[in-house]
Amino acid sequence: MPETRAARNRARRLREGGLLAASVRRVRVLVLTLVLTLAIDPRSGGLISPAFAGPAAAPVTQAAPRLPATSPSPGAAIPGFHGPPPDFGGTSASGPVRAEPAHMPFYVATKGTTTIYLLGTLHVGDPYDYPKNQPFRPPILAALAASPTLALEISPDDLLKSQDDVSRYGVCSYACLPRLLPEALWRRLASRLRGNPAALDEIKKTRPWLAALLVETYDSLAAGLLTEYGTEAQLQNIYLRTRGKIVGLETLSEQMRAFTNLSLAEQREMLAQDLAQTPAQNMDDVKTLHRLWRVGDADAIAAWASAKSERLARTPAVARMLDNRIVYDRNRRFVVRMTAIAAPNRPVFVAIGSLHLGGPKGVLSLLQQRGFVVEPE
Repeated sequence: MPETRAARNRARRLREGGLLAASVRRVRVLVLTLVLTLAIDPRSGGLISPAFAGPAAAPVTQAAPRLPATSPSPGAAIPGFHGPPPDFGGTSASGPVRAEPAHMPFYVATKGTTTIYLLGTLHVGDPYDYPKNQPFRPPILAALAASPTLALEISPDDLLKSQDDVSRYGVCSYACLPRLLPEALWRRLASRLRGNPAALDEIKKTRPWLAALLVETYDSLAAGLLTEYGTEAQLQNIYLRTRGKIVGLETLSEQMRAFTNLSLAEQREMLAQDLAQTPAQNMDDVKTLHRLWRVGDADAIAAWASAKSERLARTPAVARMLDNRIVYDRNRRFVVRMTAIAAPNRPVFVAIGSLHLGGPKGVLSLLQQRGFVVEPE
């Protein structure tokens, strides 16, 4: 039967391609919210500094809506997402130990009676980040319950349409990558994958921007973090059960263009940064970002990302252009869209990659420049 033949072909590709084949499928299915949104990308911090910029925020005329005292309970997993992780509470000499959810960057932006809740997400995670009995802190769960709309970087409907676009714009019909890279950069990539010839053969057919994202994916997975425990997946497990209205802050084509419109120089810079360190060093950076995200300070994340970006930039001028295209332009678009969705006495809950929040060009600062008072919760 066709289904059986297709299943056999998928199994064969996984065996032959090893980690790359698994990563390509992850990228094709989850690329727009799990990889391309830069939560594991050292460039997404750009030249951000820890301080906010812009004029002082205007005072609010009314406090943010009071959050409900109770929180919605996690629902069953929706198709395509894993359910809440198991309860990792244990025992100690003094009695049961309750697992605590990750703190996560969470802020409340208010302007008059308009409220925007902002959660900084991580698109990969660990099951310990989301205890079964309480996957998010009470203020986060309460804000979800108070919000008629959940806004993600891209809507779930658009995400399902992303598979063909990744192949269409990121994969060649021939081994194009060696021709698109300087010889030294290609040798570095080939050396990185020398232990997996099948993976090397597959990545030869990708354009530099997709090759860079695949390298990032390898190191993220090798660090032990999983896409099924990304924040968006866990939020949707809860929200679709209780509400169901989820929108995107950008369209599929807008998010894809952030990468497909990169110049060849920018794509090369993107890949060169990923290969500037050893896999072990990249894995350590992924783990560091995960720890900072658990603590939940957007400014600390921005400061770390800024230092990392400056350290890894191969060609600073090109790196700055790259940051503008895939981070700062999108930050401005996010703010325009979220302020259009928010309305007086109708809060909107926004969940976007943590590295988009902090710094003078980050979403929090852009909201302040629009007169919002932004406070951590």
